[in-house]
Amino acid sequence: MWPDIVDINDFYSSSLGRMTCQLLRRQIRRYWDNTRGMRVLGIGFVNPYLRPFLDEATSVIAAMPSSMGAFGVGYQRLGPGNTCCLADECSLPFLDLSLDRVILVHSFEYTDQVNLMLREIWRVMDDGGRLLIVVPNRRGAWSHTDFTPFGHGRPYSIEQLKSTLRQSLFTPVRDTRALFIPPTRRRYWLAAAPAWEKIGARWFQVFGGVVIMEATKQIYAGNTFNRQHQARNYVPLTGEVTQRTRIISYRNSNHGLGDI
Repeated sequence: MWPDIVDINDFYSSSLGRMTCQLLRRQIRRYWDNTRGMRVLGIGFVNPYLRPFLDEATSVIAAMPSSMGAFGVGYQRLGPGNTCCLADECSLPFLDLSLDRVILVHSFEYTDQVNLMLREIWRVMDDGGRLLIVVPNRRGAWSHTDFTPFGHGRPYSIEQLKSTLRQSLFTPVRDTRALFIPPTRRRYWLAAAPAWEKIGARWFQVFGGVVIMEATKQIYAGNTFNRQHQARNYVPLTGEVTQRTRIISYRNSNHGLGDI
């Protein structure tokens, strides 16, 4: 079941949400430290996590699954200068092999069509592309606390996520866990969060709040697609974007990327 976008937006407007974003964005950047000249797609409530790529990637696209809903002024049809859209996660409006990096945050754990979603991502990713997934950790405290977005949907263990990826022609290559602070709004824990991330990463990996996993495409296996992909009208991504790519904020300027 997909969450309400208003609830997720409110979470990231809170002190706990901002700290969560900072910690996870740091981990994501360790995986992808240079996206210069690449085409990056984010699926889910992913805008806050795309900020590091805005100044270096050729294009940055944020696609929110239509089942999640969106603020009326926050999304527009894809076109020149637009980087946000609503999309069916199992029928993405992009050409085959048109994207270099795909990141999923607040999407994979909610969809009830995981394999279809992954096969569609497989289609639009370049053969040398990389997929990065952030999901709640089944053994972490965050998946058992329902006042954060990570307490909803299906949590995964590392082995479960690896198995799911392999079934859809992806090869897991790296993984880690993050969010070792308790999911609490208390100032002490928020202030100590960076220190606890270091301690948890060394001594308590199994209890991290989220699993982060990177995967590549398996390109040695055949792949067929149903007829709807052949009939779809695609939106091509070109490498001719010269203007700095930006992401449209969800509600207003007070909750935009610059505030996280």
